[in-house]
Amino acid sequence: MKPVARIFRPPYRTLLTLFVGLQLSMPLAAASLDDLLNAAKMGDAAAVTRMVSQGMDINSTDQNGNSLLILAAREDQARVVEALVKQRGIKLNARNGAGDSALMLASLKGYSDVVQLLLAAGADYDHDGWNPLLYAAFEGRLAVVEQLLAKGANPNAKAPNHTTPLMFAARNGHEEVVVRLLKAGVDLDSKNDQNETAESWALKNRNTDIAGLIQASRKARGAGAGK
Repeated sequence: MKPVARIFRPPYRTLLTLFVGLQLSMPLAAASLDDLLNAAKMGDAAAVTRMVSQGMDINSTDQNGNSLLILAAREDQARVVEALVKQRGIKLNARNGAGDSALMLASLKGYSDVVQLLLAAGADYDHDGWNPLLYAAFEGRLAVVEQLLAKGANPNAKAPNHTTPLMFAARNGHEEVVVRLLKAGVDLDSKNDQNETAESWALKNRNTDIAGLIQASRKARGAGAGK
């Protein structure tokens, strides 16, 4: 008869195998997520599509809340964006930890090809708070401003501090964007929380040509209203 202690002793090799298997599986899972995130950032659309088809979450995020779509849009990876927006369950309007969506970051950086793909897929372009048009105007991204206005974005959108696209463009010296916004019929006298208008901000930052454009537009509107 075998001793009782030996009957219930777990086989050493079985325990070792389970322990090693567990240790190996943990870094593999982490590496797989890293691989997916890196593929999105580096523009490897084939790898992203393959890993998603193998069961990885299409809406996976990094530690800052950036989804695959946000990462691809931020890095101007149009092929990855194109592949992602075709996937069932993709969250087009997901926000990262800073509150930015894929379309907002693409607009901020002026990636018009990515912007077009996101707009065509149905991404939200005209929402309260910071939005794509405000970002594009701030950085002077004329092509993106054109795309967003053509889609129907509100030219008088207001940031949380009530700053408008025209104010941002005027303050930062983006004359072509100012001209385009004036053509869209923006409010010339809107004020932000600092009681600044687009014209006053232009003058304060010595963008006198832009201030002149706004003044001329105001006169033209006044003349038109008097007819």
